[in-house]
Amino acid sequence: MFLFEFLLHIDRYLVQITADYGGLTYLILFLIVFAETGFVFTPFLPGDSLLFAAGALASLGSLNVAGLLVLLWLAAFLGDTVNYWIGHFFGKKIIAHPKLPLNREHLAKAQKFYDKHGGKTIFLARFIPIVRTFAPFVAGIGKMEYKRFITFNATGGITWVAGFTLMGYFFGNLPWVKANFSLVVLAIIFLSVMPVFMAKH
Repeated sequence: MFLFEFLLHIDRYLVQITADYGGLTYLILFLIVFAETGFVFTPFLPGDSLLFAAGALASLGSLNVAGLLVLLWLAAFLGDTVNYWIGHFFGKKIIAHPKLPLNREHLAKAQKFYDKHGGKTIFLARFIPIVRTFAPFVAGIGKMEYKRFITFNATGGITWVAGFTLMGYFFGNLPWVKANFSLVVLAIIFLSVMPVFMAKH
């Protein structure tokens, strides 16, 4: 319940975090994005909406937008990289372990998406919550060539971070958006999951 509240009102929470922690906000944002992309056990963390809210806050001068773009891209890039190598070396053991809190349904969806789109999955999955977290793990299990993986990882990370952060930077503080931020967040989530349904057809 708190997670849903956090997602819907992420702008308020982020304003409070910035006010309370100042420069440490960059580290907090880095860790959230890194964890959301880097560990198969944390797909519930906010991604798209967090980037949008951070960009909106940067347009007010509370955060540096250039610093955000570099830092959050690095978090996304390193997160996917760590997830890939976890899948590469430990993936089959993690899947086989009955006591680990791994969502098999989410894993199956990511595997299906990977089977359909191949290496492009790493790029495309950046824009799909849940699949974004499991895709590099699946690529690691499948022993996808790392040189190929890292290309999709880098370009996907840049496009994802820049796209949502700059949308927040340029549009996040428009009067209508500020007055209906919860609806905007829901719209972002809806648009993010649309590729999942499109991929099924």
